[in-house]
Amino acid sequence: MAKFDYDLFVIGGGSGGVRAGRVAAGLGKKVGIAEEYRYGGTCVIRGCVPKKLFVYASQFPEHFEDAAGYGWTVPPASFDWPTLIANKDREIARLEGLYRKGLDGAGADILDCRAELVDAHTIRLVGENRTATADQILIATGGRPNPHAALPGHDLCISSNEAFHLEELPRAIVIAGGGYIAVEFANIFHGLGVDTTLVYRGKEILNRFDADLRGMLHETMEKKGIRILCHTIFEKVERNGDGRLSAHLSNGETIAADQVMLALGRIPNTQGLGLEAAGVATGPAGQIMVDDYSRTNIDNIWAIGDVTDRVQLTPVAIHEAMCFVDTAFRDKPTRPDHDNVPTAVFSQPEIGTVGLAEDVAAKRFEEIEVYRAVFRPMRHTLAGRDEKMLMKLVVDAASRRVVGVHVLGPDAGEMAQILGIAVKARLTKEDFDRTMALHPSAAEELVTMYQPSYRVKYGERAAA
Repeated sequence: MAKFDYDLFVIGGGSGGVRAGRVAAGLGKKVGIAEEYRYGGTCVIRGCVPKKLFVYASQFPEHFEDAAGYGWTVPPASFDWPTLIANKDREIARLEGLYRKGLDGAGADILDCRAELVDAHTIRLVGENRTATADQILIATGGRPNPHAALPGHDLCISSNEAFHLEELPRAIVIAGGGYIAVEFANIFHGLGVDTTLVYRGKEILNRFDADLRGMLHETMEKKGIRILCHTIFEKVERNGDGRLSAHLSNGETIAADQVMLALGRIPNTQGLGLEAAGVATGPAGQIMVDDYSRTNIDNIWAIGDVTDRVQLTPVAIHEAMCFVDTAFRDKPTRPDHDNVPTAVFSQPEIGTVGLAEDVAAKRFEEIEVYRAVFRPMRHTLAGRDEKMLMKLVVDAASRRVVGVHVLGPDAGEMAQILGIAVKARLTKEDFDRTMALHPSAAEELVTMYQPSYRVKYGERAAA
């Protein structure tokens, strides 16, 4: 029987890789894990966590404004970007320490280096001038921002990675993209006082979300002062004589800004991993191809998380990690479940959603019922803020099952997590109706919409 240095070697120290390595080591397996940058991966180091901290920071100007309606006198506020960056960095360092502590406590070998495949069982530890062998190999290297290398001047632009480390807060920024990263950063920078323009090639922002959410968020963002240009793309970016940048757009306009940000999607982080040497198959975008159990075409090599380009969310990568451990080491073959994954967009106002958008449900089911409520949440009444909230239920008329829930407004992400349980449990509209309302709350609308706003049958909208 072949002898290996490790039972499992994990390439990538993000949320998925760390979870798999820690749990497998806890089962008594000899585990090695290598990360070339910092443990915690995209989410902890340069993604979800610092982004949410920036979101909190950017919300305070509206809080200060709203306080007056509740009797508070708030003196003129000032904002210090270096303080936010320093405090963010301290929190990220703390979280990275916890990731390392968990691995160390479980007995895993923690390697601070790049790892590349030599063959199906051998890993080159770059910079350490040695190799290691493993019975099972897990690739969890995540993704990285698409550099949009075809754009002239792309090297002058920043991505979401660099946005967390800017030495100075820009006075003006132009952001290319219409996905959740672009939308969130547009709201963040605007909230911090930056003149913000969002440029998107599509018809409407947030392409894969429910149309009502997309349209209402677009309208609200523009009311706040964020400029949104749809059906528009960057043609080139140039450095001006004064050191600022000029973004030349397809509509003939040129916008001057201190920073230009490209948020044009993410690509699997597979370049230079040695996948060809090991015989691992990849797809057209460089993603690692896996079966329903996260196994590649090479029997002992697996892949999870964004590097597989399935569902690019941190909790999904962690879930896939646990399924991998069950399959590879617990003799319990387990498929990751990617159905009805709740998600949020931390825009302002916030989006929380789970299940099918209306247009998708209308194609999947013969007839659907749509329950929709738009109202001003109570927290905005005394503040005088003219900002609406949207609640929407999508119901399969035949089974009565609630197949989609969509919320735009305060705490929408928190609601989506709980609503995810209801949709996952395949609850019906009658189950929602039987649930007692919690008053006064915005969420009570979800259980008090008794009559459909309209129906969609065979793809055609009809009155209720």
